[in-house]
Amino acid sequence: MLRSVGKSPVAEQGEDPRVAELDTAVARLRRELAVYRSEFRDRAIAEDELAALAAMVASGSPEAARMRRSLLLIVGSIGSVSALRPALMGVRSAVDLFGDAPRRPL
Repeated sequence: MLRSVGKSPVAEQGEDPRVAELDTAVARLRRELAVYRSEFRDRAIAEDELAALAAMVASGSPEAARMRRSLLLIVGSIGSVSALRPALMGVRSAVDLFGDAPRRPL
């Protein structure tokens, strides 16, 4: 089994597997964004929202509505950077594990 530095396997911690998946996806996107050399205008927004997602993960019980808001801001700020798209889709998939977004009445 592969293990991240300083992380225990999910089964040992009793952690929600969705939270573990979100943690992995957020960490990957943060790493890839950190090494992405080209600057873009909304980079700070993406970094701030990824930090917010990481803080929610650290709390152990992220709020779905807040995660979706962060995801929208991240997508809006780095969605056109094709090199980051796979990692971004990983975050989206991890957020989706927490259920469908509530539907607004028509």
